[in-house]
Amino acid sequence: MPSDFVTQLRAASLRVTRPRLAVLAALHDHPHVDTEAVIALVRADLPTVSHQAVYDVLRALVDAGLVRRIQPARATARYEARVGDNHHHVVCRSCGAIADVDCAVGHAPCLTASGDHGYVIEEAEVVYWGTCPDCATERTSQ
Repeated sequence: MPSDFVTQLRAASLRVTRPRLAVLAALHDHPHVDTEAVIALVRADLPTVSHQAVYDVLRALVDAGLVRRIQPARATARYEARVGDNHHHVVCRSCGAIADVDCAVGHAPCLTASGDHGYVIEEAEVVYWGTCPDCATERTSQ
């Protein structure tokens, strides 16, 4: 997998650095994590990496389109390495767990706006809200 990350960074005209590789690996293995979790995951491999370095890497990867930043209402920003497929998310109202949901139908933007106001619409972002299986089981057992 690291060679894939090197290829992705070079294709995006980004320098290949250990912090960038570590962030990509962390997000590949742990989708939908917040910045603090990314920092902890990266520090497992690179103990001396600073908070600011991780913030800078996340910003650069988002700007390059290699990482997606999502921020459901009332939640902290989360990051994922799954990009370019216009997928959506389901969020547990109870614990905040997030899971990917593939596009509802068809190709991007997979939804048709009732009015485009002259915009060329390229993407739709949908967040489904509900209760995850663990929280639903916990509720029924109480």
